[in-house]
Amino acid sequence: MPHPEVYLSFFMFTADLRPDDVVYSETIIRHMRALLDMGYDGFDLPIAPTPTLDHAAEVDSYRRLRRRLAAAGLDDLRIATNVGTTRTFDPTSPWKEQRDAALAYLKSRVDITVALGGTMLAGPIVFPYGVFPTTDFNEPLWSDALQTWLAPRYELAAPVLRELADYAGEHGVTLAIEPVDHWETPAPNMVADVMDFLRHVSNPRLGVCVDSAHVLLGSDGPGAFRNGIADAVAERRLHYVHVSAPDRGVIADSWIPWRTFLEPIVPHYTGPYLLEVFNAVPPFLGSLRQTRRKFWIPCEDAPGPGPSAYAVAEAALAAFREQMSALAAATG
Repeated sequence: MPHPEVYLSFFMFTADLRPDDVVYSETIIRHMRALLDMGYDGFDLPIAPTPTLDHAAEVDSYRRLRRRLAAAGLDDLRIATNVGTTRTFDPTSPWKEQRDAALAYLKSRVDITVALGGTMLAGPIVFPYGVFPTTDFNEPLWSDALQTWLAPRYELAAPVLRELADYAGEHGVTLAIEPVDHWETPAPNMVADVMDFLRHVSNPRLGVCVDSAHVLLGSDGPGAFRNGIADAVAERRLHYVHVSAPDRGVIADSWIPWRTFLEPIVPHYTGPYLLEVFNAVPPFLGSLRQTRRKFWIPCEDAPGPGPSAYAVAEAALAAFREQMSALAAATG
């Protein structure tokens, strides 16, 4: 079995690349060089949401970042981007003006992916991440009430995602909707949820991104997961695979059900695998209720009492390769 490409998520370091910060770009470049030396093949870069409507200026800022990467000898770097919709840019909004703004926002994220030299955009790009619906009396919607609320919202989002898929295809970018567990966002939570939605978007340029952490924290079991992956494979819509621990921390010794997760995927998937660690940096402290210590970041932090971000990344890559080899041996 040939070794698959392995990317590292820059959530290990930041949720914002600060593309106009030339000094921080030098730090990014140092991290990339160190991780490439470890054996990583590329990176998944977060594209921070902003409230601006001046998307052209945003895209230009990422073009400048790409030029700095190229000047540093990283011009052939393999890149994917992580994107999420927001309360402001909501494809499921009942208001057309807001859906139009969400489409413009998501198209700009395709443009940013191209500007960075990437061909993959993935993340929670249907419902706004972390925004749970309520009634007019601010009472949260759960269970049957939530599912009833979601159905027309999915229908409203479908034309937005159809147009986005066409636009991405014209620019050589593949889109992957990431189902995120119910602790973090109301929908979609499981691979089957995404596949149900994709029946309303015929363009196979739009597919699914599967993440081990969300699979493990979801409400369905291994059988439903295998069926969801089989559906995605049959429709050629299994576009991206994330490997992440349930606490979004250390991968090397974690509660990842390696074989259960990988076995339905590996025979059919030829794309990159993303190793995703959310470090205890400020954007994730409250949103992910971080209680563990930060993995101290070389070039940015003084050495701390625990492992460095580089040590965690290196151990994650070794663990992933070991598990892939074990799966190959077990399945012949």
